[in-house]
Amino acid sequence: MSVLKAFVIAFSMYSKIPMPQFEWKDRDMKYALCFFPWVGAVIGLLTYGWGMLYQHYEVGPLFFAAVGTAIPILVSGGLHVDGYMDSMDAFHSYQSREKKLEILKDPHIGAFSVIRVIVYYLLYVGAYSELGNLKAVALVGAGFFLSRTLCGIGVVSLHGAKKEGLLYMFSSIAHEKAVKIALYAQLAGCAAVLLYLSLWVGIAALAGALLTFCYYRYRCYKELGGITGDTSGYFVTLCEGATVIIVAVCCIGKFI
Repeated sequence: MSVLKAFVIAFSMYSKIPMPQFEWKDRDMKYALCFFPWVGAVIGLLTYGWGMLYQHYEVGPLFFAAVGTAIPILVSGGLHVDGYMDSMDAFHSYQSREKKLEILKDPHIGAFSVIRVIVYYLLYVGAYSELGNLKAVALVGAGFFLSRTLCGIGVVSLHGAKKEGLLYMFSSIAHEKAVKIALYAQLAGCAAVLLYLSLWVGIAALAGALLTFCYYRYRCYKELGGITGDTSGYFVTLCEGATVIIVAVCCIGKFI
């Protein structure tokens, strides 16, 4: 029963998909991060379904890209994009570590976050419009699972910048050994799917995601002394964007 409740908690926390309501207890939250990637699996399935509709009906590439871009935002409720924007404001403030952490908690948005998110989605939509076949869409869909798996690994493996907030709550309550085993197993499974879909493009997508994770760790440690809930959203958003761009470049280069 605790495992089922952990599944519901993960989807209640990280998606807008309606879930049963109950009181969250520590024993139920210990395994919630194990199911975080499955929110990405739902997004991936919806993305693949949209790709099938795109192939069946005469839909323009811009509309295809716009809907494909909207799917992860609608499912997640924009949670990770919010973290991305807060992180952009903090990273580009050039203030002290303490001030940057304060900026992350500020509910208002600044000019840097607006500029960066506009540039991000211009690149994202442009790359998405280049996905020329269903296999490319499937690779992008798998990327939503991959980004959340790596994010979950980061939550239980990387140093936190502060001892408060949702990330600290989930990381401190989590059954670290069980969560790590589950997430690394899911990472291996996702890697196998990517390589099955396309060996070389799968390798490129995995390499891009791992390099993004390394950059994320470096940036957060340098700027904040660790990660936070907002920077976790920053990573998910950045990793998804990198996957779409990599797959799009491979489509243009006729590797898929």
